[in-house]
Amino acid sequence: MGAGSRDAGRPRLRRTATVLVALALAGSTGTATALTVPARPDVPAPTPVAIVAPVPALGPLVATAPSATSAGIGAALDPLASARGIGEFTGSVTDPATGAVLWSRDAGTPLVPGSTVKLLTSAATLLTLDPTHRLVTRVVAGPEPGTVILVGGGDPTLTALPAGKEGVYPDPSRLTALADAVRKAAPVPVRRVLVDVSRYRGPTMQPTWDPADVAGGFVTPIQPLMLDGGRKDPAEPDGARVSDPALTAGRALAGLLGADAGSVAEGTAAPGAAVLGTVASAPVADLVEHAVRASDNVLAETLAREVAIERSAEPSFDGAAAQTLLALSQAGFDTAGAQLVDGSGLSTADRVPGQLLGAVLAEAAAPAESARDTQFLRPIVTGLPVAGGDGTLVDRFATGSPSASGRGVVRAKTGTLTGVSSLAGIVTDADGRLLVFALMSNGVNPGLVRPKLDAIAAEIGRCGCR
Repeated sequence: MGAGSRDAGRPRLRRTATVLVALALAGSTGTATALTVPARPDVPAPTPVAIVAPVPALGPLVATAPSATSAGIGAALDPLASARGIGEFTGSVTDPATGAVLWSRDAGTPLVPGSTVKLLTSAATLLTLDPTHRLVTRVVAGPEPGTVILVGGGDPTLTALPAGKEGVYPDPSRLTALADAVRKAAPVPVRRVLVDVSRYRGPTMQPTWDPADVAGGFVTPIQPLMLDGGRKDPAEPDGARVSDPALTAGRALAGLLGADAGSVAEGTAAPGAAVLGTVASAPVADLVEHAVRASDNVLAETLAREVAIERSAEPSFDGAAAQTLLALSQAGFDTAGAQLVDGSGLSTADRVPGQLLGAVLAEAAAPAESARDTQFLRPIVTGLPVAGGDGTLVDRFATGSPSASGRGVVRAKTGTLTGVSSLAGIVTDADGRLLVFALMSNGVNPGLVRPKLDAIAAEIGRCGCR
């Protein structure tokens, strides 16, 4: 896609809301002034009060902000994109208000994207599922009295933590609430718990993943039933995961019900079995935001399978990957060259052109066309980590670094594997114009390349580029 071109053949998705990413001064600048009163011998002098300078605050984008030009963006970014040590590189910059691609460097070339695949998974989820939909975990009556079946509904946020105690996930469903419901509804005391994982199909680990990633805290076997994304410590985002998440959840429920934890095994709920209790996740839109902000691999994989289920396809790695791309293609995105084998980007077998990442983000960040528009993809933007602030960008764009000007201005999804670095997000330029960027590098140590990608993103924010 050439500089300044527009994908006129793709229908624009309907939109609402304006992204508030620009920093504005909350008031006029003034100098500090001390307040004084005439001195009295019997009254202590008041402590001087300083009038402090105003601090930056979030404000709306300026609708009339001038647009950057292809020549201006090129002059600013070409030297950085051509620097030594950046590896096999692709990049693009898009104006989401017009759809114009202002700068492109081999953006049609598919590269290993790392976790920026989650942008595609998130988009497919929001285009397929109702954003208010919740993932439900159930307990139903088992085949004999005293036996219950814990039925996985695809919710990895289920936690055994008691109410009031928070783990990794916002507003998680509670196993304790489920146990309370079962105790009230079960006709006899529960002696045995079975777990039903039939919602998903196929292998629980993608063959190209490193099995060491389970102990390393990156992922757990993908089943429709687990606690805290399979984490051993529910409060540790990057802590080790369990190798048997569904059985672990079953044992936890057995413990809460006073049943024999040692007898927990897999089983299948009978059609029409009496429901003894249910709990539900946060809404899908909130799950998407968290998956993007925290780069949660397990949550992304389960959302991809839920897309496959909704589209009447097999909820497996192959089915989820195929349906993710099909959902995007049917929404008008050009998926040529994209190849996915998972929904998280953990695999080095994934290939994605940077222009697809840019197109998805441009639609997510585009302004509303009318007050009645519905913006399906907006949670992707609201979930993007803030440079130097939160999520996977909390320790990047450091003060004193070449990318420091991007702190609080750049919002982006990261992607990092061995020899893989990517950064895709939004930034407001010096003229107050919102721009979308997608940057990818393969073949170089991420520790060396990530600062270069950060510097490019920060430069877009510094530049008016007209």
